[in-house]
Amino acid sequence: MRILIFTALALPLAACTGYSEPAPAPPAPPRDAMFGACDAAPAQAHVGREATEEAGAAILAESGAEVLRWGPPNSAWTMDYRTNRVNVRYDEARLITEITCG
Repeated sequence: MRILIFTALALPLAACTGYSEPAPAPPAPPRDAMFGACDAAPAQAHVGREATEEAGAAILAESGAEVLRWGPPNSAWTMDYRTNRVNVRYDEARLITEITCG
């Protein structure tokens, strides 16, 4: 019986404990300051050219990305967005059709 009484007395005290909001997340660094951030604009000259290992290396260097992802014709891609990845899609003739970041 005493345990029941002590529990009944402690419950309101437990409800009075403070709640603090979590600290806000720090702001994201500017895009230019992120290491390996992709910018597909400089690599757009490769659209229409053959998808080769050399073209992939050039696109990777020109975009500033760290990761290159090839997109074969009629393939499905995950929808995750990565700021350090450049995507290169090509068609059945192995010609590059699109270069994007993500």
